[in-house]
Amino acid sequence: MQTSTRLLLNAFVAQVAKLNGLPEAFTATPGKLDKFNVSPQIEQRLQAKLRTISDFMSRINVVPVVNQQGGRVGVGVNRSLASRTNRGAGNKRSPQDVTGSDQIDKYLCTKTDYDYAWPYELLDAWAHEPAFQQLCRDAVLAQKAEDIMCIGFNGVDAAVETDREEFPLLQDVNYGWLHKIREYAPARRMAHGGLDNAKIYVSPEGSADYTNLDALVFDAVQNLMHERFRTATDLVVMVGSDLVHDKYFKIVEQAGNTATEQVARDVLMSSRQIGGKPTVQVPFFPNGSLLVTSFKNLSYYWQIGSARRAIQDNPSLDQIDNFESINDAFMVEEYGKCAFLENIELAPKA
Repeated sequence: MQTSTRLLLNAFVAQVAKLNGLPEAFTATPGKLDKFNVSPQIEQRLQAKLRTISDFMSRINVVPVVNQQGGRVGVGVNRSLASRTNRGAGNKRSPQDVTGSDQIDKYLCTKTDYDYAWPYELLDAWAHEPAFQQLCRDAVLAQKAEDIMCIGFNGVDAAVETDREEFPLLQDVNYGWLHKIREYAPARRMAHGGLDNAKIYVSPEGSADYTNLDALVFDAVQNLMHERFRTATDLVVMVGSDLVHDKYFKIVEQAGNTATEQVARDVLMSSRQIGGKPTVQVPFFPNGSLLVTSFKNLSYYWQIGSARRAIQDNPSLDQIDNFESINDAFMVEEYGKCAFLENIELAPKA
């Protein structure tokens, strides 16, 4: 590492220590910080920054929770309010929780490590940029946002020891949204049609369960979703990349000039609807699958006070090691507002 880069890195680490209110003992060695608790204010800033870096993260709920385990927070109002009670008959009015119509499962924020390294060579390249400290921060946050999306759509386990080689989509890091629908709300899921127990066949020709995706989505909304949410105006159809090729519909490329439009375009809007619902392609969504819900029905919970960090020089590998962790969880706020379809085959049954 070049001397000028070392000085910039030392200044960055010192700023991290200052922002987290660390005593002088933590900054005795320049460029190094032993493991410490990230301050609540910095936690909040980093989680808020995730929402400015990722379009997808800005659309879902990013929810701080106090307890490591508990009932869903229930972002928004999902129950009806209007009623009447016959007080003359001695009946009492009974206010109810309006944030959800079911309490099937609870959240459990599991410790997740988001460790990474900065090679000396990379830091030397960044050293020529005026926003050196911002580059150090934002490059990692962008990847963290991608990891959250990847786990949310593919996670099926929270293994004690994860294996990125065997599970490249982070399937073993935590329980994601789709897994929770399969596990806790099987009535909201369709995995095969009536022709066999393997696929949902969609084709205008030959033997198929549905002639097109519109018919499939319309049927799914009517039969899988709670009647209260079938006409919700914020419903979207999330699809895998294999279902959005040009044969069916084109993706609209969006470009913006305002600050709020400069976030990563990880949510791609379709030029047409499916089953009368806006259609979006989101990163890491499983192929052959489709989810009808609202963005705000998906939540990423993180436990306040659980963030930990350490920064260490590792000259044996010519890199700076960053150790970061936080307790987090993935929650579906209202299962009744979901219609999840998988094993979709855009072809007739052979």
